[in-house]
Amino acid sequence: MSSPLRITVAKRTAPVAAQLAELGRQTFQATFAADNRPEDMAAYIAENFTPEKQLVELQDPQTTFVLAHMQQELVGYAKLALNSVLGLEEGKPATGRLEIERLYVREDWLGTGLGATLMRRAIEEARTHNCRTIVLGVWEHNRRAVEFYKRFGFKEIGRHAFQLGDDVQNDLILRKGL
Repeated sequence: MSSPLRITVAKRTAPVAAQLAELGRQTFQATFAADNRPEDMAAYIAENFTPEKQLVELQDPQTTFVLAHMQQELVGYAKLALNSVLGLEEGKPATGRLEIERLYVREDWLGTGLGATLMRRAIEEARTHNCRTIVLGVWEHNRRAVEFYKRFGFKEIGRHAFQLGDDVQNDLILRKGL
């Protein structure tokens, strides 16, 4: 008997964009609201998690969204971007690099192994595209996420600024070779 959990590549449609916007808002709020000012959270969410913005991201040919559905309900996703310059030295080519821009799991699915399933699929996608490196940015205070990524062999290679509303925060840049 097969699991009712389905992992698929997203179709590039407005209904999918609306689902991504909703889940993005929910997970970002649940993960970061307690540690940030409400006005900064509201500004970031309003700018980044609209159906229109998600549709633009979906339609970018360098971007792939991997979706996790339980029955018909979206419970998590990973946003993957090819040829990322994140953490790359000036003048070096970005080819062969995949960035995990988001790995979001609905709060009631944390601890179920869904994040690991999405991570394994992201690694599979990187290999399918002949990538040699996977990179990502993670907030320095998100210890749970940092530890999760380290379990998959990611190592810190630097830091960069992340703008959350009016607050400039530090993200760790993590890298994994394939």
